[in-house]
Amino acid sequence: MAAQMASPLLVPRSLRERTITADQRWIFSAGFNVADSGSDTSRIDTELSDLAYLADHGARVAILSHQGRHQDGTARHLDDIAAYLQRRHGRPVGYFPDNASPEAVDRSRALAPGEVVVFGNTRHHAGEEANDPELAARFALLGDQVAIGGFSKAHRSHASNVGILDHLPGWAAESLTREITRLAPWAGTRHDIPSVAVLGGTKPEKTLLGLRCLSRTYALVVPGGAVLNHLLRHTGHTIGSSVLGEQAERCAHATADAVALATARIHLPSRVVIAQRESTGYSGCREIPIADGVPPGYAIVDFVPEPWLLQEFRRMRASGGRVIVAGTPNLHRHGFQRASGAVLDLISAPLVDALLLGGDTVAELPFDGPTSTGGGSALHYLHHAHLPVLHALRVNATTWKSP
Repeated sequence: MAAQMASPLLVPRSLRERTITADQRWIFSAGFNVADSGSDTSRIDTELSDLAYLADHGARVAILSHQGRHQDGTARHLDDIAAYLQRRHGRPVGYFPDNASPEAVDRSRALAPGEVVVFGNTRHHAGEEANDPELAARFALLGDQVAIGGFSKAHRSHASNVGILDHLPGWAAESLTREITRLAPWAGTRHDIPSVAVLGGTKPEKTLLGLRCLSRTYALVVPGGAVLNHLLRHTGHTIGSSVLGEQAERCAHATADAVALATARIHLPSRVVIAQRESTGYSGCREIPIADGVPPGYAIVDFVPEPWLLQEFRRMRASGGRVIVAGTPNLHRHGFQRASGAVLDLISAPLVDALLLGGDTVAELPFDGPTSTGGGSALHYLHHAHLPVLHALRVNATTWKSP
């Protein structure tokens, strides 16, 4: 069984309990990993109140954040993030393209009281994701204390959010504690109401964490995307060129473990929609029985919900329940909406309590209800009842005593 949910009260040293004065240099470890500041901005918006709290009290704030990945060359500059923050913050927000050089340190020391500056993308450094201690020490020179936000990366032991706590006293930003509190109603097993977990997308944590955990704590699991493809392959179906995502071998083993230990009913469709991917979209779209196998060159892009699943959804719309959606179950943004349409009908019902996890899910699905900015972090917390960032903050609180 998944670990019991940890109390949000166990989050040590809240930023709001810290006395902020104009002479203090603060690093704010944020989670601004968005495709661009013109798309879904929830991961930025959730940090705005913490940044305003620091600036309004005269703190000199150096923001560290990441976007993209170093190894595939998608780590870009964050000047557009600074521009967006300035519009939302209602005061100037600067941008400095480096974060670990003597020039970056000089810029941080020159910050005026209440000034906020976004420093360079932490993933311009290979050592960020490896939690390189030397890089963490260089990041720490940008301030005298650090506020840890960025719930979306709280499951990652990176130099800018875990390693940096070896060098500076740290406090949990309200954005971090708020996200953890929000997860409480969706944790653990509920026998009094129906519980449905929808798992989709391509990220490995949807299988490694989500399928393992939610197949034992929820009554019904509806897999899509790479999670469904792993399950179909595990049950002997031919899936053609369907995506399996990163860490495919680990996910295959996790799928076998989850199936062996599951207490949930797992929906496996008898009919799927397949297509060939082209440079401008998809072609050759058609619906087939999954028993026929997906031919080479074709991939599953959607599935047809089984009649019993739609009947269960109708019952829940009428009587209520809880639904957690971690990843879009199909290629919704490309117009394939059989599965996602059924899910959206369910979670829009007034009696259904639903939570969408992760930036991609929130960006793709039109939903006005509760969301969490970190899909991987949320699944990690629901499964393990802890996060690497929370552990680092607890150790930090015993090492660096509050002034």
